[in-house]
Amino acid sequence: MNARIPPTVLDAAHTLSQVSALWDAEIVPQLQDYIRIPAKSPMFDAAWEANGYLDTVVRNTATWIEAQKVSGLVLEIIRLPGRTPVLFFEVPATKVGSTQTVLMYGHLDKQPEFSGWRNDLGPWTPKIDDGKLYGRGGADDGYAAYAAIAAIQTLKTQNAPHPRIVGLIESCEESGSYDLLPYIDALKPRLGEVGLVVCLDSGAGNYDQLWLTSSLRGMASGVLKVEILTEGVHSGDASGLVPSSFRIMRQVLDRLEDSATGRLLPASFHCEVPADRINQAKATAAILGDEIYKRFPWAHYDCGGSTQFALPTTTDPLQALLNRTWLPTLSVTGADGFSEIKNAGNVLRPYSAFKLSLRLPPLVEAAAAVQELKALLEDNAPYQAKVTFEGLSSATGWNAPSTAPWFETALNAASQTHFGAPCGYIGQGGTIPLMNMLSEGFPAAQMMVCGVLGPKSNAHGPNEFLHIPYAKKLTAAVAQVIAQFP
Repeated sequence: MNARIPPTVLDAAHTLSQVSALWDAEIVPQLQDYIRIPAKSPMFDAAWEANGYLDTVVRNTATWIEAQKVSGLVLEIIRLPGRTPVLFFEVPATKVGSTQTVLMYGHLDKQPEFSGWRNDLGPWTPKIDDGKLYGRGGADDGYAAYAAIAAIQTLKTQNAPHPRIVGLIESCEESGSYDLLPYIDALKPRLGEVGLVVCLDSGAGNYDQLWLTSSLRGMASGVLKVEILTEGVHSGDASGLVPSSFRIMRQVLDRLEDSATGRLLPASFHCEVPADRINQAKATAAILGDEIYKRFPWAHYDCGGSTQFALPTTTDPLQALLNRTWLPTLSVTGADGFSEIKNAGNVLRPYSAFKLSLRLPPLVEAAAAVQELKALLEDNAPYQAKVTFEGLSSATGWNAPSTAPWFETALNAASQTHFGAPCGYIGQGGTIPLMNMLSEGFPAAQMMVCGVLGPKSNAHGPNEFLHIPYAKKLTAAVAQVIAQFP
């Protein structure tokens, strides 16, 4: 894997021109149609199979791929019983002596709608504004399959020798990819010896250069429920005698998190940050500066003629990067047992339930964390209340392998060629369950984990957008890296 890299056989200008034309003529319209379909991940659509939205977006993507008539490409939609569908394609090698495979990955399932979209936008209403395609799922991660095919097609039209390429596009990623492992097991004989993974489901520090994801946090989610009564009672009659389920909830969560700092208390949920990741974070902090935290939509208000903004946990760029990539963090992402304010009478509620999302450092094993979390929250409940934690999904994080010389050179060359700046390295706070699976299955493979989720793209939240000019350059950069696979 340390072979000398020849100059790329791709014409850079022609590559960007070709992929840009395909994006404008076909990919953007395809993504607009994709955004209109509420293909929510199974965790958010229990009737996904009956509704058929996931099948529709997989079928539509497959139809488009087949229409491109990529030389040698064979495509198949695979459906294991009771599981979300997977799109799989393979393209034979044209590079003499090539024995390894490039695996390209993406997903087609989406996060739910969320609230707070701009008045002129909506989750299922695509809109292009200032070079950005707004709508749920376009950037996370509907574009990936289309960009992968565009990159392969430019290799073909320029007769650039390439290794064998396979594509794996799932539809369960936003639910933790629990359906993916059975597909990996079923497809493993067809994957071959994977030497490079191109995962197009990650983020970018800015829109000015290619960004390689160096780590991903793990995740454990579940529902914490505190029950104190069997039914609601008049608060004037019972409060002061019947403890509030919300107060008990606060006490239970205090076992897990220091509410003053946000630090998670169990030592086992933390890990040491590797020295190379700290050095990369320092370099990235120097590039991005205070944009690392300023890019978020902070609440603000007028205070005596000046505008006051809500504050982050830190304004130090290096610490900000480490906080969102290597520290465990708790978020409450949903609640049940509460009335809407307009309908909330003077009633002591029988229970409170929170959906918890716990982000874990890349080197912390998720399954063990879930078990410890359950015991920590449930044992010795205050007032002998009924406290239960039901795990929903979990995935161990990922730390990238050492970068091979050919790969580092290829990344920088592709970034310089199409962006005019070197490749940047950045850890991501999100989770891609497949990456840990692939690193375990193919420990020698290089991992090109990248994506279009740059500043303010807001995946999972309102006003999600795909930065079209960046996506075009990323597609061209991916083609160039594959062309230089040794």
